[in-house]
Amino acid sequence: MANKGTGIFKYLHGDKGIWTIMMILSFVSMAAVYSSTGRLAYLKHGGDTSYYMIKHLVILSGAWAIMYGVHKIRYIYFARISLFMLWPVLGLLAVTLSMATVNDASRWIMLGPISFQPSELAKLVLVVFLARQLAKYQPVIKEKRTLLRLLWAPLLTAALIFPENLSTSMLLLVTCFVMMVTGGVAGRYVWSMVGAGVLFIALFLAILHFVPSENLPGRFSTWKARIERFGDPGEESYQVTQSKIAIAGGGVFGKGPGNSTQRNFLPHPYSDYIYSLIIEEYGMFAGLGILLLYLWFIRRGIRVARHCKGSFGSYMVLGITFMFTLQALINMGVAVDLLPVTGQPLPFLSMGGTSLFFTACGMGMVLSVSAEVEKEQQGESVEKQ
Repeated sequence: MANKGTGIFKYLHGDKGIWTIMMILSFVSMAAVYSSTGRLAYLKHGGDTSYYMIKHLVILSGAWAIMYGVHKIRYIYFARISLFMLWPVLGLLAVTLSMATVNDASRWIMLGPISFQPSELAKLVLVVFLARQLAKYQPVIKEKRTLLRLLWAPLLTAALIFPENLSTSMLLLVTCFVMMVTGGVAGRYVWSMVGAGVLFIALFLAILHFVPSENLPGRFSTWKARIERFGDPGEESYQVTQSKIAIAGGGVFGKGPGNSTQRNFLPHPYSDYIYSLIIEEYGMFAGLGILLLYLWFIRRGIRVARHCKGSFGSYMVLGITFMFTLQALINMGVAVDLLPVTGQPLPFLSMGGTSLFFTACGMGMVLSVSAEVEKEQQGESVEKQ
């Protein structure tokens, strides 16, 4: 990691593997979005198939600009930023619950023509804030009072996201749990958290099972229907059926770029089910390649965390890389019918605005830490000489 870059890597500091992964995902995203938006372009833009490709290129360029800008900031400043941003973000999440629904969920705040999803910002802020807390309380990490100082922010954030976005709240809680385990929280408290989580899930499933759908509040009835369809092969949902057809149609080598037929039937083939479309057009090996890219990403993240001298940087990198990798695995699990429908996008592949921007911001934070590690290693090599 301490080698000097050549070519484009003269300007991109930090882990070369992570930069390479982002480049590959960006190119695949452009191809998949262009292929998957043909029907949408026909319906909304008179058949102008270049409209969504250009729009996605602009958004992707903005994401790269964010990632590049963030990676130039010293990572230590992110701890202070998270401290000041946590309460405003929690306020935004509370406001979101009272906003008008978009796609049957109150997840968005509308700022004129721009829609903003506070939960995407909350994910990053919470992970960075928890990394700060873990680093701050390392000397007393085994004490009970420390556990309370660590738990309140994840629980409050997840509680505010939960009513309208179950999958994101669960993703956050699992990420925070992994961070606390790696941060050295006492084993008896770890098992207590596991027990509390199992009890909550059992209670939640019992409510969904025994309470009639018409009596369930908010999106509980939607979650109930998704879980029941997932557990009953005879009640398979429309999107899952179309996703399976796409994957089966792709076979080993795929139908070829632009030859997808299921893009005309898959709901959101450019976001939620972009993985199915990639397999249909490029085949099983392409799908496996995408999976390996995300696994390579978390491996590179662990390597950066291990070499980082500051505990805050290590915990932040572990949290961000784990969260995005788990999100990717959830998306792919839904596409192949291993998990119930969640609506989680595929990081840096799905078409989107706020999700892509905040993903890029998180990647920039990881690269900021790796750039600092690279600088330290170069300094050490100079001293040895």
